[in-house]
Parts: sequence; C-alpha cells; structure tokens
Amino acid sequence: MAERSYDYVVVGAGSAGCVLAYRLTADPSLRVLLLEAGGRDTHPLIHVPIGLGKIWEHRMFDWGYDTEPEPRLDNRRIEAMRGKVLGGSSSINVMAYVRGHRGDYDRWARNGCPGWSYAEVLPYFKRCESWEKGENAWRGGRGPLSVIDTRNDDPLFDAWLDAAREADWPYTEDYNGKDQEGFGRSQWTIRKGRRCSAAVAFLRPAMRRPNLTVVTSALATRVILDGARATGVEYSRDGALHRALATREVLLAGGVFNTPQLLMLSGIGEADHLRQVGVEPKVNLPGVGRNLQDHLSVDVHHARRGRGPFHATMRLDRAAVSMARAYVFGTGPGTVLPSRLHAFLKTRRELAVPDIQFLFRGAPAGAHLWFPGITPAYEDSFGLRPVMLHPESRGVVRLRSADPSAPVRIVQNFLATEHDVRTIREGVKLGRDIAGRKGLDPFRGRETAPGPDCRTDAEIDAFVRRTAITAHHPCATCAMGTGEDAALDPTLRVRGVEGLRVVDASAMPDLVSGNINACVLMIAEKAADLVLGLPAPDR
Repeated sequence: MAERSYDYVVVGAGSAGCVLAYRLTADPSLRVLLLEAGGRDTHPLIHVPIGLGKIWEHRMFDWGYDTEPEPRLDNRRIEAMRGKVLGGSSSINVMAYVRGHRGDYDRWARNGCPGWSYAEVLPYFKRCESWEKGENAWRGGRGPLSVIDTRNDDPLFDAWLDAAREADWPYTEDYNGKDQEGFGRSQWTIRKGRRCSAAVAFLRPAMRRPNLTVVTSALATRVILDGARATGVEYSRDGALHRALATREVLLAGGVFNTPQLLMLSGIGEADHLRQVGVEPKVNLPGVGRNLQDHLSVDVHHARRGRGPFHATMRLDRAAVSMARAYVFGTGPGTVLPSRLHAFLKTRRELAVPDIQFLFRGAPAGAHLWFPGITPAYEDSFGLRPVMLHPESRGVVRLRSADPSAPVRIVQNFLATEHDVRTIREGVKLGRDIAGRKGLDPFRGRETAPGPDCRTDAEIDAFVRRTAITAHHPCATCAMGTGEDAALDPTLRVRGVEGLRVVDASAMPDLVSGNINACVLMIAEKAADLVLGLPAPDR
C-alpha cells in the first residue's frame, strides 16, 4: 500500500477544503494534501452561470443522494444533491451569497459556541470576500471571493418591490451588511461573468504553490487512528488503497453527509449503530450523524402575462451564442441569472431573526430550450419560493453498510413538529399576499401553484406535503458545542480524538437565516487560524 506523509491532510475539496488549502499553504514550510472524490472542474457548464440548469437537470457533478422516504412528505424521496467535483457544492450551487442574520451567530455563542458571535466571525466574512461596491464596516473588499450585485434588469422585479412596499415590508440596501431583514437586491459569487466557486477563488491560486498536493478521484475510506490520535487517512484511487499520514492534523471537509460517514467508517460514532453495520466502535460519539437540519421550500407561482427577457434568451440559437459568449468572454445573457431579489421576513414580530426567506424566480423551473417549428416554447411564468429558515425538525445520517462506496442513509424528518408545519404554511400565505398586490397586476396571470383550489389551511398543508423540496442547505451532522450531542468542541476538534477536526457545514450547530455557502467559507477561514494558532484578523 502506497504511503506518503504531510503536515496536514484535508479530506474534501469543497468550499471549506479549498479555503483550508489556500490558507494553510500560505506558509511555504507546511506540506498539505487535499483529497477530492470527484474530478476536475473543467466542464464549461460549471463556469457559465446559466449552465446550472443543465447541471441540476442531469444531476451532474454530484453524489446522487436522495433521502429515505419522508413520512410527512407523502413518503417521497427528496433529492439531496451535494457537489462531487473540485469546489464541491460551490461549483454547482445557485451562486447566491448570503451570510445570514447577525443574531444567528450570537445565538451560536450563547448556546455553547464561544468565539462564534457575530462580532467574532465578521472579520472572517470580510477577509473572505471582495464586494464589488467596496469595503466598509461590514463588507470586505480585498478577499479571494468575488461577490457582485445583481445584473438582472427584468422589470418584473421592480413590480415585486412595489408589491412589497404595498404590504409594508422593509427594504434593505445590503442584506449582508448592517441590516438583513427585508427585501434586497441579490448578490452572487460571480467574477467577470463566470462562476466564482471556491475552487476558482481559493484553490487555483493555492495550486500554484509547490507545497500543495491535490489528488482527485480519491475516495476516503477511513481515518487512521493510533489509539486516540488521528495519524492519517486511507483512500481508494484507481482500484488501489493508499495511505496519507498527517504529522500535525487531519481535517475533514467532506460535507454534511460524507464527513459523518467517514467518521463512522473509522469507528467514531454511536457505538450501537456501528456494531449493527459491522464497524468496530473505537470512540463512542453519539452526536456524529445526528442533528441534521435543512431548509424546506415550496413554490408560489403564477403564469406571466406576456414573455419576460429570459424567455427570449432560451431560444436555441440565441442560447448557444449566449453560452459561447459567456464562456469565452464572460459577457452576455448567459452570465445573468433569472432572479434579482431575496427577502428575509419574520412571520411574528417578536422573533429574534427572520424565519422565512423568499427566493424569487423570473422563469419556471421547467424552462427549456425552444425553437420555432422544432421545439415549442414553454409557457412563461414567475414566482417565489418561501423557505422555512429555522426548523425544529431534526434528521439523521446513518451508514447503510461498512462499505465506503455505499451511499449513506439520509433521513431529513421534515415537518416533524407543528411549529414547522405552521411556519411553512405562513410562508405560503405571505407569498400569496405579496403576489396578489396591485404592483404585480401588469405581470400576474393565473396562479399555478398552489392553485385556485388550494385555500384552507388543510389544503395548503397537503400542497406542502405533496410538493415541498429542499433548498439545499443541509448542516449540523457533526455539530460543535458543549452539550452531550455535540460531536465537536467550539474549536472544531472531534471529541475524544486528538489531531482531528471537522471543517464544513456539518460543524454548524444550527441553521443560519439564509443560504449557507457564505457561512461555510467563513467557518473555514476561522478554522485555518485555529489550526495555525493565529489571532483573528483586525475588525
């Protein structure tokens, strides 16, 4: 079995792994190995922003995960894609940059995660980004990650803002700045018209350094333990097993499903479960795989009077030119997403943070290429997706077997509490209320979802059970904290194991108020300083 030694071994070249590679290799004396189960991020669809539609449609560059049948969602298996490619989910996501509400991080600090208050994590958010409108007290202007304001000019979104004003909802100039709550212009991780994934922003510069080794198509099979210390990682590549030893630390950044899987395959997890699947328990850590949380969402959708600008760009000949232009020059319609707004709202005034997010879409989910006389054009439509931000429901990730190549069992356990049922119902009602305002009259056709026959609470609940999907923000399966179920301490160390940390979405103690990629990047930025023993950057 081939064996090599490094200072640090990082498992997973997703958002967090790319940041770790960038920050750790800034010290030329440190040797770092980065393992990635997927391949290189060379496909044009990854880099052209509008290409994400095809990526999602064909489940490209992801692990192919679906949940187990969800009992409160009509026993449907819910698609649960996670990136399997350099850049991880940042190479296939919708590119939205949302930090969450400052109260989320203050809640983390109050509930057993000292060092993670908003004031303490803000310097890492700022260090990470280059906000195109410039640096200020809340935003960074010199970081590796490019964050831009929306380029979409569809007048539909001005009508949404008119409708929001009619309904007395606030407007925020920058939901990643001083105030999150309200309606605001979308922000995207795009640079010069192309996706600015973590691989583009962090890993590519790091790969020019001789002290970084990147190995793709490498499936980690277990963490090597010497007693209670992690000394390396075993991985499979090209049909052979390899060992990578770490003289300092092993850093797991495989993501919310794969990190707990690797820990459990290594004998770190709930002892009874490990025995059931044929894995010898080495460290009884019941919190591994527990506490799974995700954002659930549904559609409020309307047919559109007339056709919007995105519809015209989907004509086959125009789309082909747009894709080529976007890939080669970083310009044109292929660089602009059919969305321009996010909203973060409270269904009850007394809440500390928003509990509903609206994701706006200026085109139907089934938008497709069309051409006169060959493929009929689709009916144009628009809508919003209410997203429940802080569910009480908790799921679990479990091994299916001791085979590292077997996909994990994912049980989201959506809508397990009356609070969650009520909150997503209220989100649907709020969305309908805003969509029915006078400002949208010039654009709004018939309601296609939930539809005119869905009016009572019971009918809305049935609609949610029948149609709800994930917003792709799973987290917390190796949560940090101080309670009995915390798998990590607040410095991200795995409890009961020396030389082993988790740095990815699974380390989050609970969900933040919005998309989670920005949060994961921040966690990795802070983790790099924790690993290296460096002070936090200036505030």
